[in-house]
Amino acid sequence: MRPFPRLLVAGFGVSSLLMSAVAAEARVERFPAGFHIERIKTGDATLYVRVGGKGPAVMLLHGFGDTGDMWAPAAKVLVKDHTVIVPDLRGMGLSSQPKGGYDKKTQGQDIAQVMNALKVERADLVTHDIGNMVGYALAAQYPARITKWVIIDAPLPGIGPWDEILKSPLLWHFNFRGPDVDRLVKGRERIYLDRFYNELSANPKAIDTATRNHYARLYARHGNMHYAFEQFATFNTKDRADNIEFQKTKLPMPVLALGADHSFGDTQAAVMREVATNVEGGIVKNSGHWIMEEQPAQTVGLIKAFLEKK
Repeated sequence: MRPFPRLLVAGFGVSSLLMSAVAAEARVERFPAGFHIERIKTGDATLYVRVGGKGPAVMLLHGFGDTGDMWAPAAKVLVKDHTVIVPDLRGMGLSSQPKGGYDKKTQGQDIAQVMNALKVERADLVTHDIGNMVGYALAAQYPARITKWVIIDAPLPGIGPWDEILKSPLLWHFNFRGPDVDRLVKGRERIYLDRFYNELSANPKAIDTATRNHYARLYARHGNMHYAFEQFATFNTKDRADNIEFQKTKLPMPVLALGADHSFGDTQAAVMREVATNVEGGIVKNSGHWIMEEQPAQTVGLIKAFLEKK
């Protein structure tokens, strides 16, 4: 494993939602024609889910600083021969905001229930940032339901070099909690998100103003930033403990572990070899953490090639 890269890890980190409202302004791409929205109950949450295409299913999970909207360039390619499923995680984007359940084990169950509702028994999985953590909880609880997994640029709580990773000063936001955090950020969502886009990218200019405004509007939606903070609050409590338990049984499915060369790098593959038996490493070149904003074509190409590999 090479030394930790310059950025280490992301900030952990509407769809066709504001399709017409922001299309003229935003560089954030629309989902292809033919996608529709499902609002799927998963116990105490209702997830906003984009669905399109036919064929083998692929589930795309986002992280902090983005929503499912980040995956539109991948959906445009994958929808040609896949059923593409893109939820917003609970408390984020246009999904509902239950008071609890932000541990990743519960959210893995959310995604399994989305698959049930859509009558999808098995799916490929593509994840980024906090989506990695939800994806691990999904794959660990339901390994027979995940055929392949592409995991991109973020660690797993409690796994491998987690304690060393936490020492990075870039990760102060992991512990940005308490009674005043909502007041500190309210009305300043764009400023707060700019910190992540600027410090955790290889080229901040790759994340244009329209993209930043698009996500700032979504995170300014009442309650969304509060529940984004709740995603972080479980990292070193329930998520860590659950992952240590999950790790006792290694994942069987093929895994492509992609790190950005200006971010998590080949540490991504090292982390995944702690939890899975069949891991291939890869690098997204000339990119920081925001792979779909900084290097969308390259990232989609790597995803597609791995999913097509026999």
